[in-house]
Amino acid sequence: MSGQARLSEFGGTSDVDLDLLSPAERKAYVAVRLNGIGVREHARTTDRSPGTIGNLLRRAEKKFERGRK
Repeated sequence: MSGQARLSEFGGTSDVDLDLLSPAERKAYVAVRLNGIGVREHARTTDRSPGTIGNLLRRAEKKFERGRK
């Protein structure tokens, strides 16, 4: 993604800056949370473990939470 992307561009209602995330966090968040791909499926396609994907999602959500405060 180039420039600043907002969740609202992906059909979300939040105005969270995806640029806060690392590339891996962003890819996991967009795939799983926004596009509805399962954690295990995303893990297989990225050659990561499901636990790693879960950790990436948690870190992304914590960054979004900090950004709202």
